[in-house]
Amino acid sequence: MMKYEKHILKNGTRLISVPQDSTGAFTVLVLFSVGSRYETRDINGISHYIEHLMFKGTKRRPNTQIISKELDAYGAEYNAFTSKDYTGYYVKINTEKRLKAIDIVSDMLHNSKFDEKELNRERNVILEEIHMYRDNPMMHIEDILEEEIFGDTPLGWSIAGYENTMKKITRKNIVDFYNKHYIPKNTVVVFSGNMKGMNVKEVAEKYFGTRVSTTLATKYPKFNESFKQKIRLETKDTGQLQIALAFPGLSYKDKDMPALGLLANILGGTMSSRLFTQVRERRGLAYFVRAMLSPYQDTGAFIIRAGLNKENLDLAIKTILKELDKIKKSGVTEGELKRAKDNIKGHIILSMEDSSYIAGWLGKQELLSDSIEVLEDRIKKMEKVKSQDIIKLANKIFNLKKMSVACIGPVKDENKIKKLLK
Repeated sequence: MMKYEKHILKNGTRLISVPQDSTGAFTVLVLFSVGSRYETRDINGISHYIEHLMFKGTKRRPNTQIISKELDAYGAEYNAFTSKDYTGYYVKINTEKRLKAIDIVSDMLHNSKFDEKELNRERNVILEEIHMYRDNPMMHIEDILEEEIFGDTPLGWSIAGYENTMKKITRKNIVDFYNKHYIPKNTVVVFSGNMKGMNVKEVAEKYFGTRVSTTLATKYPKFNESFKQKIRLETKDTGQLQIALAFPGLSYKDKDMPALGLLANILGGTMSSRLFTQVRERRGLAYFVRAMLSPYQDTGAFIIRAGLNKENLDLAIKTILKELDKIKKSGVTEGELKRAKDNIKGHIILSMEDSSYIAGWLGKQELLSDSIEVLEDRIKKMEKVKSQDIIKLANKIFNLKKMSVACIGPVKDENKIKKLLK
């Protein structure tokens, strides 16, 4: 049984603690309910920008080398990430040095200087990051696909921003955005791992409970657009063509998410899945093919991706659509469903050996759903899914009139794809 405790600190910050006495590791994870979907077009990319700047120095630790050397000295794993819904910072460390990790994370998040010189230096770093993603079709395909799915809305914009917005963001923009969103009521702190001898609430209050703000917690702008069929081709002279197909998916909290996860697993979640078998093993059309979910707080996407030779594009799309049609008409076998349940259950249980995975599992639920579903409850819900639930969901999700297609590679004719979709 997964056991955790939840506390509300004096300033409104939520604290989740998950003791694991059998490990020698400790993770501190801090999540904020802000990401690129909270931005306006003129400052698109600012959430990701701030994430980078948090590592650039505080009053006590004036530059990034001091911060990184201090963590590297203890063999710590540390990083940060920005999504469309949230931003997170974590350190995983030998539990003997857990207070050091907590102190460094707290110092970074509360006392970063946002120095003008560092700000301009890091701006160039992010511009190069944008170029790196754009030059890599396997990475860039995700951006252009979501631009097509969600259109010109915050959910459709790039997390990293674009050159024209990144070049214009000022220090005042950064400080104002930080003060608006990095507030206690938007914050979830997770301690996970070995906490023997540690007064969890006392430590959390000391490092995360003192900062106060009268700013109201922010709400994300809801996605209210309608989905329709879209095709986006980006012609590029590459040896491999990247293709991605997307259908409207479900939100984090949707009651059918367990069934949708199983559907994705059966279609393209393993090396024995239907798409892997038909597209790669039987026909040799692609090196990789997979199905995945991209859920958000109020909507989501069901995505199928493949990397293939341009000559195989027609047959690959036909094969994928045939498999979708087959599952809509005939559903899945009891054996497939059981294997998918066992696969997901096994994967989650193995991941739960890691204190950082547990921190993310619980922290994101608290941040995005305002409630927590423990592992045992998640598995129970999944076990209740029946084959008729899968076929019903497949017929709801796989609507070609609402499908978006993105393609990067040596392909120019959009009409060929349109014909296939009919």
